[in-house]
Amino acid sequence: MNFIFSPLFVTWKKTTNGSEPRLRGCIGTLEARLIISGFREYALTSALRDRRFPPIQPKEIPYLECTVSVLTNYESALNHLDWEVGKHGLIIEFTDPDYNTRRSATYLPEVPAHEGWTKIETIDSLMRKAGYNGVINDSLRKKLRVTRYQSTLYTMHYTDYASHVKSIRGTAPTINGAPIINGFKTNSNH
Repeated sequence: MNFIFSPLFVTWKKTTNGSEPRLRGCIGTLEARLIISGFREYALTSALRDRRFPPIQPKEIPYLECTVSVLTNYESALNHLDWEVGKHGLIIEFTDPDYNTRRSATYLPEVPAHEGWTKIETIDSLMRKAGYNGVINDSLRKKLRVTRYQSTLYTMHYTDYASHVKSIRGTAPTINGAPIINGFKTNSNH
């Protein structure tokens, strides 16, 4: 049996009324983890413990899509501009000049492209994400240690998952004992 280890992230997005999917949770690790147990752990953590959002509720499940990201090809960037929007994820590390503390943050490769950011806007946003509240200028940007990486994404919407489960088990999955059909819980006790 082959065991595969990799850094990974799990992202949950919710779609309602045909709108653009909205982030509901995204947590992962930059340390290599056993893929199967890592995805299981981070799927739950990102769904229930992302501090930016309330925990995902059972009634939201039919509207969710889950993306798992396998992170690869880590390499040191020559400088803060040595990466491509839409291709590279970034890890920045720096010393906060105001408090002499180490700060770091990451964005997955799809974030800057989705937000429509330039390289500078991405770097500045990462510095804020890392907790830096001071003045951002080119001198400070040039002091960043930047690691770039790539990711392979796999996304599945709940309806695709339900179809898959039904094809294997012969019955669709249930939430709190009730089957979900076209996004609605059905109740057999009319």
